[in-house]
Amino acid sequence: MAKIFRPSNREASILSKIESSKEYAKRRAIKSVKECIEPLSNAIAMKLIENNIIETTNKNGLEEQINKCLDKLSHSDEFDIDYQIAPVRNIVPNPHIVSIYVTSFVIEKLINHKDVIDIFGSDEDIYHCINQQVVKFLP
Repeated sequence: MAKIFRPSNREASILSKIESSKEYAKRRAIKSVKECIEPLSNAIAMKLIENNIIETTNKNGLEEQINKCLDKLSHSDEFDIDYQIAPVRNIVPNPHIVSIYVTSFVIEKLINHKDVIDIFGSDEDIYHCINQQVVKFLP
């Protein structure tokens, strides 16, 4: 006969704390985007161009689009954020919510912008390039 597994209250409590701490970190990162939209969007745009991931005719237009993306993120609800990142959710094992959101924006939306000539590199390359800048500004 198969053994029935019943997690103890202690295990359930620990798992609950882990999940709530992840949710807290996610909310805190989204909330702190508002404080550094300008420098973060500039840093991301510059790094994408420097690493030859995005070829553009207008660097300021690229920065403006990333700025709008970050502003939208700071005002979005959880459903909208989950919907936006759904296609790229599994790029890396433990993605930073801001990095994955901007990566999704670059892959899905920015490719069709008039100032963008082409986007090079894999999804992981784009994520890592964006994440390098995000971790400098956000917790």
